[in-house]
Amino acid sequence: MKIGCLGDIPFYVSSEAVQTVNGLEWSGSVNIATQQVHMGNARTEPTGRNPDKISLSVHLSADLGVDPWAMVLKVWEYERSFRAVSLVVGEKIYGKYRWLIESHSVTAKQYDKTGTMCACDVKISLIEYVRRD
Repeated sequence: MKIGCLGDIPFYVSSEAVQTVNGLEWSGSVNIATQQVHMGNARTEPTGRNPDKISLSVHLSADLGVDPWAMVLKVWEYERSFRAVSLVVGEKIYGKYRWLIESHSVTAKQYDKTGTMCACDVKISLIEYVRRD
């Protein structure tokens, strides 16, 4: 059963395979200017919004029916090509438009006897990509 996706990378759970999101964290912030007042309280003024950010991790394992290396290469390709992708988890579409992969890290967990990576955790950091109207 498909439970979401990051661009063309599906998140799913079935009797044959598991590839799903863990620890999704969504954050946002604004810029605040501070004006110093001589002998008085400083004044603050909002000056704009920063792009939202999302961090998440995905556990990939051949034992769970997926090809970890193929998924790592897909994440790498999205990042290096600056491809703006949608993020969907459940029935929720995250963000106003799309996301860029700002960074990723791969922690290899297991190799087989030939040195092929069989399991890894991929941490992905996304930054909001706002469509120019």
